[in-house]
Amino acid sequence: MSGRMDGSVQALGYSGPPPWQWSDLATSWTAEPLVLTLSVLLAGWYLLAVRTVNRAGADGGGSVDGDGSVDGGGSVDGGEGERWQPSRTAAFLGGLLLWIWATCSGLGVYDRILFTDRAVQVVLLLMVVPLLLALGAPVSLLVESAPERRRERILRALRSRPSKVLMFPAVSTALLMAPPWLLYFTPWYEESVSSASGNVLLHLALVLLGLAYFWPRLQIDPVGHEYPHLIGLFITFAEVIFDAGLGLVLIYGGHLVAEHYYVALGRPWGPSLAQDQTWGGNAFWVLGDLVGLPFLAALVRRMVVQGREEIKAVDAELDARFEEAAAEARAEGRPEEEETGMRPWWLDDPNLKHRYGG
Repeated sequence: MSGRMDGSVQALGYSGPPPWQWSDLATSWTAEPLVLTLSVLLAGWYLLAVRTVNRAGADGGGSVDGDGSVDGGGSVDGGEGERWQPSRTAAFLGGLLLWIWATCSGLGVYDRILFTDRAVQVVLLLMVVPLLLALGAPVSLLVESAPERRRERILRALRSRPSKVLMFPAVSTALLMAPPWLLYFTPWYEESVSSASGNVLLHLALVLLGLAYFWPRLQIDPVGHEYPHLIGLFITFAEVIFDAGLGLVLIYGGHLVAEHYYVALGRPWGPSLAQDQTWGGNAFWVLGDLVGLPFLAALVRRMVVQGREEIKAVDAELDARFEEAAAEARAEGRPEEEETGMRPWWLDDPNLKHRYGG
């Protein structure tokens, strides 16, 4: 069936919002109580927890550092007297504000009317909002602001088997890649646009699934099991392929998603059903790839920072070993350079030492 709406459908009457305009993104608003309530509660908790951590830092207590990982002993690495990074607070609160905007602004007003609006909303709720929330390191903040006894329980839960399974790369990646395909090619999509409760559930489920993906991928918060960031880069490229594949299927697949719902809606303005889905497929494809760029930048930055930290740790250990060996050589009256294990191996290799004056 083509996307053209005939007169019999329009005769059923259209009771939705007026024709969409760009200004509606800022001037049209609706209320979604669950998202608003959760956002206010989470923002309030976060700010109170930040104040608790900053007070502890001012008093000389430990706080979560830039790593925030669970080490082999199950503790949160921290420094003395550190304050919570304002950039993390900005990222977390920004994620909450974007969650509200994506569901309560004009994007939320038309998310059950236009396929394109829903596609843009899916990208924001599944990829952008969770990324910002994860950059806020809420789990690290929860651990650091909790009393000592509760902190150990939280860390124990993070080291549990269910947590490790959830954070396994293949599992967390599936939680991001599978939902869009399931949404558009199962009854889930039509349920989300035809039911108010289904719509609210989608707005919540996408953010939770995205968090389950970005939390172990960024490894800013404590995680049950760390894995090399290089794996994260490969997963990012796989995600780009999946986004492109879904976009191409929506654009050229020849199947109209939730066709019966949109026909019964009887929208008398705007693009045809087919054109609307084509625009939505393009929006999902392009925005999905663009959203991956900030995450890729954050991942690369994380790799650089972690690499510098590892180099500093190795240098410090080598310096300590050298000083110890030098002190022993002086005490025994031996030349320091004769201390075994401290010379570069190529100076003692018979095939190479003559090139370097060994």
